[in-house]
Amino acid sequence: MVSMVVKDLRFPTSLHGDGSDAMHTDPDYSCAYVIIKLASGMEGHGLTFTCGRGTEVVVACAKAMSFLVVGQVVSDIYKDFGTFWRSLTSESQMRWIGPEKGVSHLATAAIINALWDLWGKLLKKPVWRLLADLEPEVLVSCIDFRYITDVVTKEEAIEMLRKGQEGKEKRIENLMKNGYPCYTTQAGWLGYSDEKVRELANKYLDLGYTAFKTKVGQNLEKDIKRCELIRSIIGYDKTFMVDANQIWEVDQAIDWMKQLAKFKPLWIEEPTSPDDVLGHAKIAKALKPLGIGVATGEMCCNRVLFKQFMQAGAFEYCQVDSARIGGVNEILSVYLMAKKLGVKVCPHAGGIGLCEMVQHLQMWDYVALSGTMENRVIEYVDQQHEHFIDPCVVEKAHYMAPKAPGYNTTMIPKSMNDYEYPNGSEWEAMFAKGLFHDPRK
Repeated sequence: MVSMVVKDLRFPTSLHGDGSDAMHTDPDYSCAYVIIKLASGMEGHGLTFTCGRGTEVVVACAKAMSFLVVGQVVSDIYKDFGTFWRSLTSESQMRWIGPEKGVSHLATAAIINALWDLWGKLLKKPVWRLLADLEPEVLVSCIDFRYITDVVTKEEAIEMLRKGQEGKEKRIENLMKNGYPCYTTQAGWLGYSDEKVRELANKYLDLGYTAFKTKVGQNLEKDIKRCELIRSIIGYDKTFMVDANQIWEVDQAIDWMKQLAKFKPLWIEEPTSPDDVLGHAKIAKALKPLGIGVATGEMCCNRVLFKQFMQAGAFEYCQVDSARIGGVNEILSVYLMAKKLGVKVCPHAGGIGLCEMVQHLQMWDYVALSGTMENRVIEYVDQQHEHFIDPCVVEKAHYMAPKAPGYNTTMIPKSMNDYEYPNGSEWEAMFAKGLFHDPRK
């Protein structure tokens, strides 16, 4: 690998309330974007999602890690990907600012995601198919099992993957024909007016969606009205979920959800701190008699935290995020633990590139590991896809299986140029209009 470029790309979603929730009231959807280039000219593109301010910190960290990447022979990495992954997360000095969490782990995810995109392109396969085609022993060699062998060992993982080979081709055929079901959060952003919520809920209902999610958590009275509005549009034969984005105390979450239980939500997402395993377990136990599950994981920092959530029965729905923990390699370990312990994976998506990436992971799970779509669904948010050369394709509320080689993470060059912060042309124009503060002044 001859070079690694890292870009700070930001999109002004705060101007219209896109992506807003109880905790993140004014997000500008952004990413630290990594481009790894081979001597042949082939490039791998990867990213990790951010919300605006702070992206420069993740970019700086990724750049600081570049010495571990540039000069490596990419074929050697793929022969023992797990060892290379550990070299990024266990570098003796940088590990101190982690370990395996925070800014350094976000940077790791961007680099690792770029390497999987590159691998897919080299083999001319979409990443979901690359994963499905790997021999169980090879796939397991991509994973660092340190700290999780009390739940799943390499030998158990290989056996699960071998069993997953049974019926694989039939599942691939079904996936290629019908795609993978998704739900929408598009009508649920907290910063939207009732009129916009009504318009979008009707739009996605007409598009065939049967599952809808809304944000809650700032004001109980407003939450009740918002839930009443959405249920009045979609009815009670459709699936409905709510998401608090970590805003509540543990007991507050239980009390609040008892007030929303009449709207029959399938789950409450991120009811409290994403690090509070026992708090989630208490909430899950209290809400189970009401038929409400707990979902979380988009901000779980590593496989160890996921392990503990599963061991404690602290969530029913695992929402692993494609850009939060250490990229594809570590995410594979979460899927394996979920399979072993019988936990449903319904991954988080929505922000820049998350929908593009997460479809590959869930499709691999269906094809080669869990073998089922039952009670599983992928989140979908319809924004920023136009900036990718091969954006995800959703038809009739189903992600259609990607066919392009790689991880669907390659952005259109013009978008990168226009939205690179702070010197891109779009940001220059917004600074000139006074819509945002110019950090260069």
